[in-house]
Amino acid sequence: MFGAADASVLVMDLRRSFDDGVTRGYEWRVTQLKQLLIICDNHEPEIVAALRDDLGKPELESSVYEVSLLRNSIKLALKQLKNWMVPEKAKTSLTTFPASAEIVSEPLGVVLVISAWNYPFLLSIDPVIGAISAGNAVVLKPSELAPASSALLAKLMEQYLDSSAVRVVEGAVTETTALLEQKWDKIFYTGSSKIGRVIMAAAAKHLTPVVLELGGKSPVVVDSDTDLKVTVRRIIAGKWGCNNGQACVSPDYILTTKEYAPKVIDAMKKELETFYGKNPMESKDMSRIVNSTHFDRLSKLLDEKEVSDKIVYGGEKDRENLKIAPTILLDVPLDSLIMSEEIFGPLLPILTLNNLEESFDVIRSRPKPLAAYLFTHNKKLKERFAATVSAGGIVVNDIAVHLALHTLPFGGVGESGMGAYHGKFSYDAFSHKKAVLYRSLFGDSAVRYPPYSRGKLRLLKALVDSNIFDIFKVLLGLS
Repeated sequence: MFGAADASVLVMDLRRSFDDGVTRGYEWRVTQLKQLLIICDNHEPEIVAALRDDLGKPELESSVYEVSLLRNSIKLALKQLKNWMVPEKAKTSLTTFPASAEIVSEPLGVVLVISAWNYPFLLSIDPVIGAISAGNAVVLKPSELAPASSALLAKLMEQYLDSSAVRVVEGAVTETTALLEQKWDKIFYTGSSKIGRVIMAAAAKHLTPVVLELGGKSPVVVDSDTDLKVTVRRIIAGKWGCNNGQACVSPDYILTTKEYAPKVIDAMKKELETFYGKNPMESKDMSRIVNSTHFDRLSKLLDEKEVSDKIVYGGEKDRENLKIAPTILLDVPLDSLIMSEEIFGPLLPILTLNNLEESFDVIRSRPKPLAAYLFTHNKKLKERFAATVSAGGIVVNDIAVHLALHTLPFGGVGESGMGAYHGKFSYDAFSHKKAVLYRSLFGDSAVRYPPYSRGKLRLLKALVDSNIFDIFKVLLGLS
């Protein structure tokens, strides 16, 4: 058992390493990043096998969407780290003349990363890349719902990384609770909104800042002015081709017009059969549901009286093998369970509208999602969607690909999360931007010191306003 006393000792050990400067140097950071790269390069077959054990994840998804994305993140950090660490020059003003200023990226200290089960390697190591790049000591708590991945992460990180500054703690609620009782310099959590609230409440006791990567109901708006075949193929790839809908940026529901919905459904049926065959339950190219608890949760959504008769495709279930076929539903009630919580599985409702204008009202009436998607050729609709829909990220004419672009921040807004990472945004997430001002001891003026006078008041106001004309007026006695 890992309890509060063990957690306290762990944090003290890591804080001692941080205070001794172990993690601050460029060489240490680079060494640890290179070790993470070795893990990706030398242990990909083991990672793929662990993901198959935990989720039945196809090799392509494991290799591309987990290992390759991690490899890219590490290589980017190795390439850019020196530039990221250079203090950023800042402008000064007449108020502080003569002076120079800069913004220094300072490591926060000892940080905690709590990751999720659906992408257990990507969502564990990607934040750790940012924490190490920024010069922090870090504890990783992998998800117990992906036990094979958790065990492999613990084994590999202990084998390859500096254990004086990087640790992995396995376990479930007891271990996580013990960790959350400690004082951290930042907590980075990926998972559900329900647990996100628990994390934030625990962090508040120590005024610890948090990054919460949550989720929500990500809508897909499909306009009739689109390439329908490409549209449905990309929706399918982003829904069932990404861990069988068990992804935080997975399409949660489709919005389209009553007239266009039949065409969308027919096209989706055709492409689903092309991708997964006539019996998708036997397909090897789709992940299974993570466990029986989540299977039962999804079954409950599907079996609700007002929902079950809305199935237009799929609906087959196999509890023993934890499989649910790709399922499309048409016009489920807006107050049904399936429209009240994040689905996080292979079910996809389609809601029909009188016109596409109504889609903005539907999206606006719900909590802000982690992602929102639009398929259209219409330039004005694209611009309006990007300008008026509030979401963690917007993608036009594709699904989820924005998270592979390191130049874009990835994170939520409102109930879909707070804070962002990826690329330099990961480095910044684990850094304090420290303001540093260097002043000269020459040129000291009595104007700032008592006794005060009307002349000093006028001159100081002109200096603070950086108004050269007013400064000369005061000095010449014209004001």
